[in-house]
Amino acid sequence: MAEVRPAMTTIGLIGSGNIGSTVARLAVAAGHDVVLSNSRGPQTLQDLVSELGPQARAATPAEAAAAGDIVVVTVPLRAYRDVPAEPLAGKVVIDTNNYYPERDGVFDELEDGSSTTGELLQQHLSEARVVKGFNNIWSEHLRSLARPAGSADRSALPIAGDDAAAKQAVTELLDSLGFDAVDAGPLAENWRAQRDTPVYGIPYGTIGVLPGTPASAQVVREALAAAKPTTA
Repeated sequence: MAEVRPAMTTIGLIGSGNIGSTVARLAVAAGHDVVLSNSRGPQTLQDLVSELGPQARAATPAEAAAAGDIVVVTVPLRAYRDVPAEPLAGKVVIDTNNYYPERDGVFDELEDGSSTTGELLQQHLSEARVVKGFNNIWSEHLRSLARPAGSADRSALPIAGDDAAAKQAVTELLDSLGFDAVDAGPLAENWRAQRDTPVYGIPYGTIGVLPGTPASAQVVREALAAAKPTTA
């Protein structure tokens, strides 16, 4: 697999909705280049690209996958099999997916706890290094709670993954975007940050209310530890 470079310069985004566009804004503010994509075509992203400026461009999902040093997959879970696998071989991929049966349909392996959302994407992207992240925070809290390193009111986000170097790369990216990272363990443990768990949304304040509440690494660790499996 390709070497993970500690200084990332280009962030690819497959999906450019609320979380994707917020990550793009934070990335550009931190000095990264971004390549945006969605399922509707680059022409639908021109307003966002214009807002972000010369560090941003629109592309197809395959082009964004190829261009990114780190690639953020932020599409509805039901569409995860549409993510192009070949250009992501060897790359660090951040998976923001959450499972909402009313939107995505029923996934038996998620219902019975035999797999997690991160493991599903890792299985699909067998040659990539998937790290779960950005899935437990409202996009507007993600935007409003970013703080410089060393700030007393800096918030933390949980990550999960099976590759230590990939998790380190994501930790460094999060640091540049304004957040600390808390290692939640392997992808098999990413259920601890899924919908309806203590770390999902709650530590950062009420969804729909700004500016949000800073959540320290200790707060996030305690919330992760308090999660209970929803299956027998």
